Amino acid sequence: MLIEKIDYYLDEHGNFVFTEKYHLKRGYCCKNKCRHCPWKQVPQKDSPQKDH
Repeated sequence: MLIEKIDYYLDEHGNFVFTEKYHLKRGYCCKNKCRHCPWKQVPQKDSPQKDH
């Protein structure tokens, strides 16, 4: 079960934003360039930056 303000929060647009703590608990990178990803990906050339 996800816990608000620990595992995620809602941004100014009402989108769910997962926290670094949640990502670490999940244990792997989903490769969606999440805002708080503890496994920071190197942006690819010619690829728009997507911020989750």
